[in-house]
Amino acid sequence: MRSLSKLRQHFDWPLFLCVLMLSVIGVVNLHSATASTEMTLVRKQLFWIGFGLVAFFVMALIDYRAMARFAYPLYGVGLVMLALVLVIGKSINQSQRWLQVGFIGLQPSELMKVLLVIALAKYLNDDPVVEGRKLKDIAIPFLVVGLPVGLVLKQPDLGTALIIFLIFLSVMMLTRLKLRSILMIVAVAALSLPLSWAYLLKDYQKQRIYTFLNPAADPVGAGWQARQSLFAIGSGGFSGKGYMQGTQNQLHFLPERWTDFPFAVWGEEWGFLGSVVMLAIYLFFILWAVKIGTQARDRFGAVICVGVASLFFWHAVISIGMVTGLAPVVGVTLPLVSYGGSSVVTMMMAAGLLMNVSIRKTSF
Repeated sequence: MRSLSKLRQHFDWPLFLCVLMLSVIGVVNLHSATASTEMTLVRKQLFWIGFGLVAFFVMALIDYRAMARFAYPLYGVGLVMLALVLVIGKSINQSQRWLQVGFIGLQPSELMKVLLVIALAKYLNDDPVVEGRKLKDIAIPFLVVGLPVGLVLKQPDLGTALIIFLIFLSVMMLTRLKLRSILMIVAVAALSLPLSWAYLLKDYQKQRIYTFLNPAADPVGAGWQARQSLFAIGSGGFSGKGYMQGTQNQLHFLPERWTDFPFAVWGEEWGFLGSVVMLAIYLFFILWAVKIGTQARDRFGAVICVGVASLFFWHAVISIGMVTGLAPVVGVTLPLVSYGGSSVVTMMMAAGLLMNVSIRKTSF
């Protein structure tokens, strides 16, 4: 009851309104993207938004300081779920990423992003380094992120593995890493690229990178998605073609338009102005998350905020980068806008963590 009272008293309306606006944009966009084929997806998305809002308030009400005690066990549960995916997971489109729980398909790799943020925050809170972290000081965090990255790559899911690693880097860069440690991380990453290319990446993933480097090489094959996406955004002009008037969308030239390419649908129908509005909401949300972190009453809360901010930032950057030809197509969702239950609920949980830290800035 005390937490509920404080939630009402210190409710962070700017944060919550950002979540609602992105969710509304997602539903409006999904309705247009699926109007002629999969209208049931809109109802499912509304259900997941409702469920996600419940998760949002649950995460906001449970004192984040109490979560620290369960950070490592929850991280362990996440690892077990990722391992189970490889054994009994459901395979869709050449990837084994889902656990079937009754009629619900759960994607543990999405949940792992939030669990990783909490686990890293716990470790960095318990192991403060004043003078700067040397390479030996980040060995354990490297292991913490390396295990889920390896399991996710095995599914295979390059996009999610990349997001998890970028969250880790974003958090670690703010913990006073020494220049030598940063250079070593870059060197290890560079040396691992040839091995990853030879032994980890599947043929279709390599083809996506080839296509990114030269999209005109196969315009009606591997380069189709990227080219149609650029056509959609470019044809939107300054103010867009109008709601449900986008030709690339409505005539089904744009594949995966409600999961991986929702920004292309939005850009075609709402143009440059609509795209700027969406980007402004994301920017405000991320900066607001950082602001909450700077006002957090302890290091644990501050690192959580940085982790959540980086989660939204990298998702948005890579997803929009895919659509605009600035990044290879790696299957990354646009936060709260792309269709998908696991993605929506995970983002709601992450936003709930921000609310949690925000309402506890004062002592109680």
